[in-house]
Amino acid sequence: MRPKVLILSLLMSMSVAALMGADVVKFTAMGPSTVIVDKPFQLVYSVNASCKDLRAPEMTNFEILAGPFESHSQSIQMINGKTTSSVAVSYTYTLQASKVGTFSIPSASIVVEGQKYTSNGLSIKVLPADNTSSKPQQGNQSSSGQANVSSSQASNISSENIFIKTNVSKTNVYEQEALLITYKLYTLVDVVQCANKKMPEFNGFLKQDIEQPQNKQFAYENFNGKNYGSVVLYQVLLYPQHAGVIEIPKATFEALIRVQNRANVRSIFDDFFDSYTNVTRNVIAPSVKINVAALPANKPASFSGTVGHFTMNPSISADQVKANDAITLKINISGTGNMKLIKTPIIKFPDGFETYDPKIANNFKTTTSGVTGTKSIEYMVIPRHSGDFEIPSTEFSYFDIQDKAYKTLRTPVYKLKVEKGEGGENNAVVGTYVSKEDVKQLGKDIRYIHPDDIILEKEEVPLFGTLLSWLMYLIPLLISGLLFVFFRKQAKENSDLGLVKVKKANKIAQKRLKVAQKFLQAGNKDMFYEEVLKALWAYMSDKLGIPLSNLTKENVQSELAEKGIDQQLYNRLLEILNTCEFARYAPNSGQSDMGNLYDDTIKVISELENFIKK
Repeated sequence: MRPKVLILSLLMSMSVAALMGADVVKFTAMGPSTVIVDKPFQLVYSVNASCKDLRAPEMTNFEILAGPFESHSQSIQMINGKTTSSVAVSYTYTLQASKVGTFSIPSASIVVEGQKYTSNGLSIKVLPADNTSSKPQQGNQSSSGQANVSSSQASNISSENIFIKTNVSKTNVYEQEALLITYKLYTLVDVVQCANKKMPEFNGFLKQDIEQPQNKQFAYENFNGKNYGSVVLYQVLLYPQHAGVIEIPKATFEALIRVQNRANVRSIFDDFFDSYTNVTRNVIAPSVKINVAALPANKPASFSGTVGHFTMNPSISADQVKANDAITLKINISGTGNMKLIKTPIIKFPDGFETYDPKIANNFKTTTSGVTGTKSIEYMVIPRHSGDFEIPSTEFSYFDIQDKAYKTLRTPVYKLKVEKGEGGENNAVVGTYVSKEDVKQLGKDIRYIHPDDIILEKEEVPLFGTLLSWLMYLIPLLISGLLFVFFRKQAKENSDLGLVKVKKANKIAQKRLKVAQKFLQAGNKDMFYEEVLKALWAYMSDKLGIPLSNLTKENVQSELAEKGIDQQLYNRLLEILNTCEFARYAPNSGQSDMGNLYDDTIKVISELENFIKK
């Protein structure tokens, strides 16, 4: 009886463990990677379950100014009759570093349902304060390290306030050797976004883009005594195709800068709510020259242009088989370099071996250090005769960047013993390299004697000339004519960019509101209000045909009045805009307040869409 009880209790404990594992507890620490000495920053511990007994680590290199401030949120969702709930708890500390350097914050611990969990540790780099003798002339320095620039000063933003550096991993390379180009933005002003406007063609190179994260985060970086907000805009791997000096031309980026609007301030409330506008500015990244050296002249016969550092791992499935049994020979070439130029090694198998086209699998990964991974080649052969055979060696040559010399990797000579098979030997196979594509069905190249009874069929009447044949011609012509008229009308409408923007304004606004909805569900207040504000301004700009840089509440009101929009609807629009702008100065809003604002925004855009006609 005891074994049954033991098995039952074991199954019950496994079931409970499986149910608990369905909701994995995540306890994470989040903080900036770089901070400025004597400037406050926040350290946040978050856990996705009800918890207690937070034990923060000893922060010897940081002073705790405030905290921990505890925040709870809970959400319930019902989808297809199934209810799910989630809990989020966060603890926020306000810290300040007192000296320059790179310091680590150890893991914290917390208790969830009687079990202890530990967070990740953090490494934070502390930068020195701005050099007061080299502060920029334009604007005032804000607490975030970026300058508040008035709209009248926007045209006078100097290259010290915003610039882009072209960083090259190396300027002296060999042909086909990978180098990394990084375009990095440095700014002291508030940059909303920065996009590629005119990029170089990279003539003389093969290029491979490095994928960048969707939500780029600024980090502090000290340069020439100032702490700039920096972010990587674009990265690309380049492979030079010929020797000589190759110049990469300048790149142009378009930055959208948020500036303080000091003009036409009528009251303190106007200064509080209508204090910013967006202006565009072109930022030029400098050109750079790359010195490309030619590869040495003593190239091996098996060299195909591959440059990097590689290893080879060959293997064979068996060295003793029976006739008509398959053998697999594998070659794995691993390393870092221009791996797409690796050619498949050719192996001359013995006569009497039936061979198939090799199976090739590429497992490559593109990183900032280059393309790395493994190229796997699998050969399958079938010996048709018994005897002792040798599979000769094959080789792969490359230019080694580390040793600056050609290297050749070889497979060993495999000795193979083939015994007689159970079904005898197939003497019909003659020659080598009979691939799958070369195998053809016999008995169809000539008219052979038909051994079965002949079945006679009635000759069919030709379809041409009948009503059905004419309809088969006329109907496609009619459909083609209708499609031509439809697409011509659509192309004419699409040529009017203003009309296209008007038509797509609602769709673009809905996409932005979907992004805001994600921040709403995550409880991210700042990003939620910012996305709602962007959605409304972008919608009004596209719908009214007013550029973002010239868009104000006054000209929006006048344009809506001309279109006959009810003043009450405009007041609702104005209330949403003011709420979003006021959110940064207000205390944390509840989830319900944000949800009500989200619903009101959708209703206002829908009503405006019904009123505005172009």
